[in-house]
Order: sequence, then structure tokens, then C-alpha cells
Amino acid sequence: MSAGNLSSDIAGRIETLHRLGERLAAQRRALIMAAGEDTGTPCTAAAMEVDLAVDHLLSMADDLPFVQGKVPYGTVAAIFPYDAAPVMLARVGGSSLLGGNRFRFSCSSQTPRTAEVIREVVAPFPEIEMVTGMDNKEFGRRAVADPAVRVLFISGGGEVGAIYEAQAAHFDKVFFAGPSGLPPAIVFRDASPPAAATFVVRRAFLNGGQYCTTIKRVYIHQDIYQKVKQAILELMPEIKVGDPRDPETWIGPIKVERTRHLLDRALAALDHPRFLWEYRREGEWQGPFLVEVPDPPDLELFGPFLALVPVRSDAEAVARVQKSRYPFLVAWFGTPPAGGREILTATFGMIYDNPDFLFTPLRLPFGGKGESGWIIENREGVLLKRDGAFNYSAELVRS
Repeated sequence: MSAGNLSSDIAGRIETLHRLGERLAAQRRALIMAAGEDTGTPCTAAAMEVDLAVDHLLSMADDLPFVQGKVPYGTVAAIFPYDAAPVMLARVGGSSLLGGNRFRFSCSSQTPRTAEVIREVVAPFPEIEMVTGMDNKEFGRRAVADPAVRVLFISGGGEVGAIYEAQAAHFDKVFFAGPSGLPPAIVFRDASPPAAATFVVRRAFLNGGQYCTTIKRVYIHQDIYQKVKQAILELMPEIKVGDPRDPETWIGPIKVERTRHLLDRALAALDHPRFLWEYRREGEWQGPFLVEVPDPPDLELFGPFLALVPVRSDAEAVARVQKSRYPFLVAWFGTPPAGGREILTATFGMIYDNPDFLFTPLRLPFGGKGESGWIIENREGVLLKRDGAFNYSAELVRS
């Protein structure tokens, strides 16, 4: 849509988002360095986060059909997780501003250096309020108590979701991005082993597996299991553990203690694992953990972990991935069996059908089902809970 066809209000929002994107781009190097210092994010992954966030903000006009003719909620508040702060700023902040809302947020206490850079980025924008010097619990308490905050974004373990579900009546909408568990991939019998292996390895170990969308287990048809396994092993030498400033590093130091705890718990829960690759397990230096197991544990997990599971049939693979408490996302390669596509689509929030990307595109619908995430909407005092993938811009305006 041309600028001449936009109202002055909408055109002004697009201009604001362009300026925000340009300021974020100007701090690219500083954000990359800060991510490495804060959480050990490798420079290549941190660069992807910034570049995707900038591109998203500069192309927010693509989301205009979701907001035109709609009205804002008021103030949208968000507590950023420790991973991908620039992406959160673009996705949640960008959509909030596009819809005409104010945006209030705090960064994770794990990312103080990143917060300093982002504070400089957002400083000129009166529509954006960055809260500093406050832990996430206090930020959340104040959001609950402030009647101006109509929408709240939170993420974390199930206990965090329960706290804010009990407070949902204070808001018009609450978004909870819960644990993604062990997101599965399926390699069906007619899949291309090289294509499947490339996606699975790189998605599993990108930034040491510290994104909710990284793959943690892969079910492979027994007829092509050895070919896929061999293709995975041939790719593993590129998965280097080391200095986050090194462009060849995939796994930097795992600096967040809770992440290391989740890794320890998952590794202890493995049933007769066969480790296929040499790994490190020394404090902050972890992984990569590549294992063969008959049945991966159904746990919350961040970190550099990938389990290979042979299955006798495509139907068995579909049946086995349905059992998780955390049906956040599923990826598959090849062709699902009869009815399989429908089952997987109904079960999981996010669906990757023969994907070929490295970092999840920011305009793909986002969100899980079950214990992996939900939205509670307050409609005239009636709280309606739903789950599944959603579009940020569409959700942050009223009809």
C-alpha cells in the first residue's frame, strides 16, 4: 500500500517503526557484543537476531491489513526472556506500536549489557517505556496493579504461567509463552536425508539450542535411519563449542544457571542413551549432546541437545510425538501418512512443513498449545482461554 493511501496516524506509526529499525541497526555491533557477554550467544546467532529484527521493523507495513479499522488496547507490557531481546523488541514492540499502543517492557536480569544498548535505542520514542532497575517479579506485580496496562506478555516455566493466569482478570489479554519441552522433528520414509539432517543439526545447536523453537528430538523412519544418522554425523564437526566472538562458534558458554540445571535433569533422565559425539560438560561449557535413545523424556529443556529415535513406520512417528505435554512446534520432512498432517496440525501450535530456514522467520505465526502456551482474553468479565499460533499485529488491536 502506498504512503498516499494511508491515514496520517498510520503513516506516522510506520515512520516511527522505520526510525526504530534504523536505530537498532546502528547498534548492531554493540548488541552482538553484549549478547556474547551476557549469555554467551555466539556472534553469528546474535547478528541474525539483530538483522531479522531490523528487517521486521522496516517492513511493518506488511502487517497493515491486520490493524486498519481497529483500535489499540492502551499499554502493552512485556517481560523479555534472556534470549533474542532484539527479536522481542521488533515482534512485540513493533506490533504494539503499529496498532497504536504504548509499549512498556523490561529486559531479563540475565542481560544487563543488552539492556543498556536497547535503552539507548528506544530513548527517543515517547511511545516506548523501558523499565530498568526492577526484577521481573516486581515488573509483573506493577503491571497487574496498573490499570493502564491492558495487555501483558510473559514467558517462563509452568509455575510462571500459573501465577499470571490467576491475575488474568486485571487485563484485557495475557499472553503466556511457556516451556517448549523437546520440540520434535519427524523424518518420514520418503524424505531427503541431507535436507532433513541439515535442518535438524543446525536448528538443534543454533545458539547452543537456547531458543524455544530449536529442535530437541527427531523420529526417523527405520528404512532411512542410517542414512540420516550418517548425514547428521557428517555435519557435527561444524558444531563448535567456544568463544562467542568466533564466527565459527555454534555453542558459547551456557551462562544461565537454570538452563544448565534443565540440561542436567534431562541428561539424568535419559534411558540407556548412546552418545554419538564427543561433548563437554564442565560448568558453563556444555555439549553438544547428540544421543540415540528409545524414548526421550518429556521435560522442559533449553540447551545443546538432540536425541535420535528410530521408528518402524511413519504412523508410529506421528503417534509418538502426540504424547508430549508441550505441543509447541513440530517439523517434518517428506510426506506425512494418511491423516498425519491433520493430526499434527491439530496437536501442535506451530507447524514446519519441510522447512529450509535457519532462524525462524519472524512473520510465521507463533505460539504453542497445551502447557506450552496460551492466551487469556477478558471479554466483559468473562475469561476465555485459547492456545495455538497467532499473529502479533492481529492480536494487539481490538475489533
